[in-house]
Amino acid sequence: MDVPPGFDPTLVLWLNLAGTFVFGLSGGLAAVHARLDGFGVIVLAGVVGLAGGITRDLLIGVPPATFRDWRYLAVAGGAGLVTSLLHPLVGRLQRPIDTMDAAGLALFCVTGAATALTHRLGTAEAIILGAITGIGGGMVRDVLVGEIPIVLRGGLYAIPAIVGAGVVVLAYREGNYSTAFPIIGAAACFLIRMAGLRYDLNLPSATDLPDRVDPRRLRKRARRPR
Repeated sequence: MDVPPGFDPTLVLWLNLAGTFVFGLSGGLAAVHARLDGFGVIVLAGVVGLAGGITRDLLIGVPPATFRDWRYLAVAGGAGLVTSLLHPLVGRLQRPIDTMDAAGLALFCVTGAATALTHRLGTAEAIILGAITGIGGGMVRDVLVGEIPIVLRGGLYAIPAIVGAGVVVLAYREGNYSTAFPIIGAAACFLIRMAGLRYDLNLPSATDLPDRVDPRRLRKRARRPR
């Protein structure tokens, strides 16, 4: 695995596999709640665990790592199988899974940004691709089960990923190759995501705006002398 200076390739691989498994559990639970069959559970687990990285690699223009290393498919499929067989137990672990999902988001946004930097992408592009690596699978999951993607409706999901990826990319652009910055980026992403879950933090929604503008007020405003 090619990574920029400051990243241990073996560590990045295993952390990616851990994140894939956690996201796979999340996708498998969504499939169980949507009453999909066992095959559907495994498929959705694989989608959530792998879609973000696949999307990133395709946008970069390289063969997805998922298809170059069998361990990604095995881990994602294993997460789906575990969820399918043990969903009553896994379902009771929703809070720990939310925490692990936040950890996976933090990890993937950092490693995704590192992958983008390896391929010499620009600053903005590397940050965006880092965020996509973290949130891509969840977006596809929600679409497949007929829900509005959570990244578009609250809980501070995309913003933490952008912050985490941004810390890594900006540090590297300044020539700081220390492993401290990936750790700081991942920690910032994790803490912001957990705060969003704990305190239900959200950006203002469209419902906070007036439902409509009264045409009479517009006409009165137009008649005022200037």
